[in-house]
Amino acid sequence: MKSRPGEKLIDSLNAVEDTKGNNGDRGRIIVTNLRILWHSIALPRVNLSIGFNCVINISTKTAQSKLRGTTEALYVLTKCNNTRFEFIFTNLIPGSPRLFTTVISVHRAYETSKLYRDLKLRGALINNKQLRLLPQEQVYNKVNGVWNLSSDQVWKPRNVFITNVRLVWHANINESFNISIPYLQMKSVKIRDSKFGLALVVESSQQSGGYVLGFRIDPSEKLHDVVKEIQSLHRVYSACPLFGVEFETEERMQGDDLAVEQVQDECEIESDGTSDAFAAYFADGNKDKDRDPVYNEELGLAIEKLRDGITLQGLWDVLA
Repeated sequence: MKSRPGEKLIDSLNAVEDTKGNNGDRGRIIVTNLRILWHSIALPRVNLSIGFNCVINISTKTAQSKLRGTTEALYVLTKCNNTRFEFIFTNLIPGSPRLFTTVISVHRAYETSKLYRDLKLRGALINNKQLRLLPQEQVYNKVNGVWNLSSDQVWKPRNVFITNVRLVWHANINESFNISIPYLQMKSVKIRDSKFGLALVVESSQQSGGYVLGFRIDPSEKLHDVVKEIQSLHRVYSACPLFGVEFETEERMQGDDLAVEQVQDECEIESDGTSDAFAAYFADGNKDKDRDPVYNEELGLAIEKLRDGITLQGLWDVLA
């Protein structure tokens, strides 16, 4: 497994079946603080990666497995680019709840630590003019007299908190008017000229909305020092991000080692577009009624109209 900076391996199970996409194929599931990975043990290039940011719901239901028959399985419902996908995983070790407890608990930890990763406007960030610290968060600097240049409105100077995770500003009169900018969502930190003079300008990523936020700090020497400090902390954070997802497994089955060996697999990449690997995982959970029938010349039959982006050949390839 090739992980990104800040990604931590939490658990690994060696006997898990991808019941929906690769039913009957024994595989390994790997859970990190950012995603769920599964790969076939016999053919490692058959694999999938599910980021927790795409997960809508995780539940347990009954599924039909070729290796275990009718059994309880883990259902993971996701959404990506307005398309829903459903994944079903079956633990091949009878009586072991570890697959369910680990994935559900890590996902809960991910959902409750979004302030580490998401830009937040007008949140419950300040209490009695003090920053509500996140676990493992440390305040490195508190800068007084910072003006927030919001459109044509200039808010009275107030404090900016600079921590190892984010930059936080709040208004003096109304503490609920605030903003939390994690280093993870910072695209650039610069000094620019504005109609209010030189200002600290923080541009956020497109994923967080593409905001351009301006702050005025007097005098200019202080402004340059603050910008250098934020840029330095941003570089340090980028090298080793802190995502805030903390979880430890209490027990591990014998034979399940967290040291995952990287497998170099030789394969040919098909780029003709005839095979759609995602087709096996489409979820029609929000489908209220059948789509209108259309005549298919290839089959010589009337069939339900296919979803956008799905071809009949792609469905045959999934079944093959």
